Amino acid sequence: MNFRKHIFFFLFLISTAISFAQPKKEAQVNAAVEKLKLAMVSGERAALESIAADQLSYGHSSGLVETKAQFVEKIASGSSDFVTIELKNQTITISGNTAIVRHELHGTTNDNNKPGEVHLRIMLVWQKQNKEWKLLGRQAVKITP
Repeated sequence: MNFRKHIFFFLFLISTAISFAQPKKEAQVNAAVEKLKLAMVSGERAALESIAADQLSYGHSSGLVETKAQFVEKIASGSSDFVTIELKNQTITISGNTAIVRHELHGTTNDNNKPGEVHLRIMLVWQKQNKEWKLLGRQAVKITP
């Protein structure tokens, strides 16, 4: 093979490897989103702490922004209690060790024993830390009819 063919073959191998790696990363991020959803419904403190980055910035549709400790405490204590969560229209965009996930969250709540519903558009920012995807940022806005 001549030099140009070697270069072409090398570039082909790299692009093929990248195209196979992207779906794997998306599947890992999707699994992290599912783990977050299950932790929020269960309210299990350890599960919430393990999925969130220490630097978490958790923004609510009301404008309130919480730290990791505040986010975990609010859900684990039941003051913010998700009974069900359904995610719709999810997209995942990955750049290196950062992923942006957007979706709609439709859920039922029982905050402080008061039943309710939430309908939100969510943006999650995930960062790969020590081979695990951790929630680094979250911002919600209310879906208006």
